[in-house]
Amino acid sequence: MEVQGRIKMVGETQTFGSNGFRKREIVITTEEQYPQHIMVEFVQDKTDLLNSYQVGQQVKISINLRGREWVNPQGETKYFNSIQGWRIEALQDEAAGTNMPPVPPADAFAPAGDLKEEDHDDLPF
Repeated sequence: MEVQGRIKMVGETQTFGSNGFRKREIVITTEEQYPQHIMVEFVQDKTDLLNSYQVGQQVKISINLRGREWVNPQGETKYFNSIQGWRIEALQDEAAGTNMPPVPPADAFAPAGDLKEEDHDDLPF
């Protein structure tokens, strides 16, 4: 699965427990009618993938959905979901027009000066 959006926040790497479990979070904002702020976690050696990304960049993240079951001390079963990233890539920023070919300046075109009012166009619409 994949999710796309603009980076809102890149967290610092956190280390937990005696075995050195590492986790790093990133939040992206989707660009759709109702934008969503999606937190994705990268774990262990995947935390380093976020080193070259900055707030404002448009990215595509490959994700896995993870679910866990936990029984609390009172015997109640709880369920938790997480979104875990395993690949991230920068996307071309369409707002900056990087995907569009350059447009020549308007003065590069000669004006059409031989038009007459009585000329009839032959366009079918």
